[in-house]
Amino acid sequence: MTRKNIFCLFSIIFLCVSCSYNPLDVDSSKAKVNIEFINMNRELQKSDAAQLIVLSKKYKTEVKEAFEYQVGYCLQIGKVSNEEFAASYLVYCKDTFIQKLEKEIATRFPSTQKSEESILDGFRFLKTHLPKAKMPQHIVFMNSLFVSNAFSTEKDIAIGLERYLGAKSPSIQRLPSEPYYDWVKEGMDALYLERDVLASWINAHLVKEVDGNLAEKMIRWGKVLYLTKAAFPEMDNSIIVRYAKQDYQWATENEAFFWKYLIDQEFLFKIDERVVQNMLSDGPFTPGLPEKAPDRLGQYLGFKMVQQYMEKSKSSFANLLKVEYNDILQEYESE
Repeated sequence: MTRKNIFCLFSIIFLCVSCSYNPLDVDSSKAKVNIEFINMNRELQKSDAAQLIVLSKKYKTEVKEAFEYQVGYCLQIGKVSNEEFAASYLVYCKDTFIQKLEKEIATRFPSTQKSEESILDGFRFLKTHLPKAKMPQHIVFMNSLFVSNAFSTEKDIAIGLERYLGAKSPSIQRLPSEPYYDWVKEGMDALYLERDVLASWINAHLVKEVDGNLAEKMIRWGKVLYLTKAAFPEMDNSIIVRYAKQDYQWATENEAFFWKYLIDQEFLFKIDERVVQNMLSDGPFTPGLPEKAPDRLGQYLGFKMVQQYMEKSKSSFANLLKVEYNDILQEYESE
């Protein structure tokens, strides 16, 4: 074999290796995370007045913010004494709708073990990429009365199990059509549970808030979603972005169209709150685009921008958290 042939062979091998670089391909087996899981809803549901008083004292010590969030904000009981909580919770349990809802939760989630294992795996991957990243101490399963999917406190994450019963759940079907529109109910799928837990924590604690233009906020969301993907490298991107498969397909097929739309409308550097909300917030679709266009297309495009940047630059995840949005924006090429 001539020198020229040898050089060509090594060039081809180098190009193949470069093209196949995957920053998400890591071994997470050595990462250690210590997270305690508490099924607060199950424990409360099986308790009498005396036991509820004991649990109230326990939760106020162990998972104070998560407990106060459920009791004060979700159940609207407020900050009360342990005895008052027990009395109020027992009244709450007598409601016919609550009884049916709790029965559904118990039937749909007789065990949370699979979710717990998946969540732990997700945090192991995250810790592998970001060894110094803050990790939660507790994951708390609760009934938020349809207030929130996953809510991160300073130390813990609270998960509203009722928000993952599925759109065809009788309890979900009985919810009023406003503010629980059909597109809201469609999103109440257990498919997104583990994804929501990691995304909530990443959004609250790992990716800093920004107060800038649309492009900056898009890329911030892109970092959140890319880190969520890093936690679940085998998870379908449609789940990571929280899209139905047909919505993800539309976004993928129309990525260049959406990019051109943002350029033509001169939206990228706008700080107008309405424009930002239209591109990033939940809804039945993205305003200003065809009704087939899913909501949060700004988040989707931010995800694709960050994904492209990481694969091209081979940047570390620690650097990703620090890199300015403009550096990522300049590297983006619409597909």
